[in-house]
Amino acid sequence: MATAIRPGDIPVLYEDNHLIVVVKPPNVPSQEDDSRDPDMLSLIKADLKARYQKPGNVFLGLVHRLDRPVGGVMVFAKTSKAASRLSDAVRTRSIAKTYAAVVHGRPQPPSGSLRHYLLKDARTNTVSAVPRERAGAKEALLDYTVTGQLEGLARVEIQLHTGRPHQIRVQFAAIGCPLYGDQRYGGGKSRPGEQIALWSTRLAFEHPTTKEALSFASSPPNTYPWLLWQDDAR
Repeated sequence: MATAIRPGDIPVLYEDNHLIVVVKPPNVPSQEDDSRDPDMLSLIKADLKARYQKPGNVFLGLVHRLDRPVGGVMVFAKTSKAASRLSDAVRTRSIAKTYAAVVHGRPQPPSGSLRHYLLKDARTNTVSAVPRERAGAKEALLDYTVTGQLEGLARVEIQLHTGRPHQIRVQFAAIGCPLYGDQRYGGGKSRPGEQIALWSTRLAFEHPTTKEALSFASSPPNTYPWLLWQDDAR
């Protein structure tokens, strides 16, 4: 189903000559996929072209991705130099990425780390946790803290250290705490139509040219299940 979103509809948190930081709406692809629905890369390119009346093609570098159903903070590069340096920062894990999620059950212990080895099946676009020795398996690391629990659900803050496809979703499913609304890895606990409760809440990194320390934040929407904790300090 096409997403009813147009260039200019994407909230911009920060922009200069080198980069643009935005809030990705849920259910918008990070880049063009087989659905041909409007995607972040194309929408922002079209917005920049219109706002600055640029002739020809607009350069915009995709340096990291969010899964289609996930919303929150994303950064894009507006120059090739910024794209190269931000991509290097992603590879060297020098971009701090914080997420919020709501999961079924309660992870134990309440604060800890998860390490799995993940294998992607490109044919089905699914990821599985597999033994370390499995050919093609890649290490996935994150830290988490449970920040609240209500109605059989737990709100979790996550520090992501690796950027594997579907990483957070697969790792929490692997410990028996699938994400609320995850239609792919929910293990039968998610109902059709539920929106996945995963949000990119913070990105912190060094500016690719000025070297200034930058940090950008976005809160999850005030919808269920997030609203269970709407009065908590974020």
